[in-house]
Amino acid sequence: MLSPRSVAVIGASDDPTRIGGRPLSYMISRGFAGPVWPVNPKRDRVQGLAAFPDVDALPGVPDAAIVAVPGALAEAAVEALGRRGCPAAIVFTAGYAEVDEAGQAAQARLVSIARGHGMRLLGPNCLGLFNAPLGYFPIFTASFENGWPAEPLPGRGRVGIASQSGAYGTHLFGAARNRGIATPVVVTTGNEAEVTLGDVIGWMAEDDGIEVIAAYSEGVREGPRFLEALEAARRARKPVVMMKVGRSALGAHAARSHTASIAGDDAVTGAVLEEFGVHRARNTEEMLDVAYAATPRIYPARNTLGVVSISGGAGVMISDAAEEQAMPMPPMPEDAQERLRVLIPYCNPANPVDCTAQVFNDMTLVGAFARAMVEDGGYTSLIAFFTQVGASPSLAAKLRAQLNAVRADHPDRLWVLSVLAPPERVREYEADGYLVFEDPSRAVVALAAQGRFGAAFARPPRAAVPLPTVTLPAEAPDEAGAKRLLEEAGLPAVPEAATAGVEEAVEAARRIGFPVVMKLLSPDILHKSEVGGVLLGVADEAAVRAGHARLMANAAANAPSARVTGILVARQVSGAVEVALGIARDPVFGPVAMVGLGGVFIEVLRDVALRRCPVDVTEAEAMIRSLRGFPLLDGARGRPRADVPALARALSALSAFAAAAGERLASVDVNPVLVLPEGEGAFAADAVIELG
Repeated sequence: MLSPRSVAVIGASDDPTRIGGRPLSYMISRGFAGPVWPVNPKRDRVQGLAAFPDVDALPGVPDAAIVAVPGALAEAAVEALGRRGCPAAIVFTAGYAEVDEAGQAAQARLVSIARGHGMRLLGPNCLGLFNAPLGYFPIFTASFENGWPAEPLPGRGRVGIASQSGAYGTHLFGAARNRGIATPVVVTTGNEAEVTLGDVIGWMAEDDGIEVIAAYSEGVREGPRFLEALEAARRARKPVVMMKVGRSALGAHAARSHTASIAGDDAVTGAVLEEFGVHRARNTEEMLDVAYAATPRIYPARNTLGVVSISGGAGVMISDAAEEQAMPMPPMPEDAQERLRVLIPYCNPANPVDCTAQVFNDMTLVGAFARAMVEDGGYTSLIAFFTQVGASPSLAAKLRAQLNAVRADHPDRLWVLSVLAPPERVREYEADGYLVFEDPSRAVVALAAQGRFGAAFARPPRAAVPLPTVTLPAEAPDEAGAKRLLEEAGLPAVPEAATAGVEEAVEAARRIGFPVVMKLLSPDILHKSEVGGVLLGVADEAAVRAGHARLMANAAANAPSARVTGILVARQVSGAVEVALGIARDPVFGPVAMVGLGGVFIEVLRDVALRRCPVDVTEAEAMIRSLRGFPLLDGARGRPRADVPALARALSALSAFAAAAGERLASVDVNPVLVLPEGEGAFAADAVIELG
């Protein structure tokens, strides 16, 4: 499909501006080396090439075929190609699952035909693809009327574009071309009835002609294939920059109507992309900035930023951007700062290093300051802010010579010049090996992404997590049953007992020790506090008897149809931090583990961390430490430090339980988990398991 030796065009047009004519025109003019066979029953020749009335009349079996005919004719064409043994079809035809249920049925038939013949199918409802080095252009975009793709410049790399949207995919290509970024391969996947975005990313991860992958997604189909592709790119040290749209409810609806995608939960998708080191771009500009900054192929795993500037204001702006991106900007060593003060007594030598306008009088100072930052500061990424000095006829050549001397000795660093200069001067700097940005804040975002790529590339593959044996009950369990299942999987519960009558409840409370908590047991009541089903601080046997009567009365009054299986009596724990753990089943990526601090942190601030199940204890602890409210677990304001390792073990055990339980497990809510001081453990105080 992507590197064929021969191509057939079903529905070929003699008009090079029509959908069936553009691919022929492009391949003829761009020098595709193999035979191109137009299929058109009404013409003997199409755009100067011998034409054939149907697929059966072709002189050979094409490696790939373009299907550019409407409706039922497309289905017949795929069937005919399959009978001939054609291994790949690119279907431009629209009117399938993106439209209505009848279109979904027609799309299913198309896929069934293709798979029955062992044929890969791109689309339908796709714009096509191109592989420029081969002169191969099975695509009907108008982009090539607007100028030929820019030739690769030194250090500008080869960026592959994979896009579910055809028009937006070629928009990215055009925008990249305008930035001088080489994009030799673009693939648009349309409805993804058979070939998915994950398939394309996986191919690009393995192709030697692609160094950086830029992807546009409206929703992920075939989650396992997508995950395999991201892991293949990570192993190949190829950055993936993705624009995943559909964050909003309105955007998710538009994605469904556009390409029949499953948008999935946006927060889950974000967690998955983070897991594999994918940079999620907020817009086209950021996507191209990050891809452009990746083209030197320098990915520092421990990334630090050093800034040398002739503007104190620019230094402050860069520092703000670095803090937003969590990019470290450590200060220069004290002895290095003293040496810089000797050169310019009124400079600011910390970081950002402000070398002041004094460099206008002595450009060698630029070289001295830049060298100190690299050799004394040890920064892996550097921004040199020289605004219009970079284009000045009287100063630019001297500036370039000074910086080049330092850069030549340290080619393993990422160097950004923030200058305002005409295109020809920018190309000179890029040829020297610099990334050039007018806006230094955008440069910070792009440089921070390179460090995250490096950290992801340095990580070992995800550790295997042993899974327990899980047998789910026929029906959703009550709280006591849910806790028993989870305890068997390694998530301990607060000492408790499920009781059937009042005297049994009294005996349990006596055994556990006062004060106790009493709760209704019912598989039908998910939120017991809302029906008066929880009593705290039950202090003695008389209170247990009174509490038992009160709970049963509340159940009868507030949840009359609920099945009440008994009363749960549990130890009341004090001095703990409340944490919520949970499992949700994502339609694309399967079970996902969640951790968040209780109370307003999870309900209002949505301070949670998510990961695909299962996670090992190390990854679980990293999730916990990523929470904005983690200081409450770490001894903030004189509190004792909580038993974070015990909480991490509980989260890991819950995730393994979910991975082992299978698709019948819809969700788990363990809230709260009571995390005691260091060394004292973490215990589930409530649990709900929902089955599908």
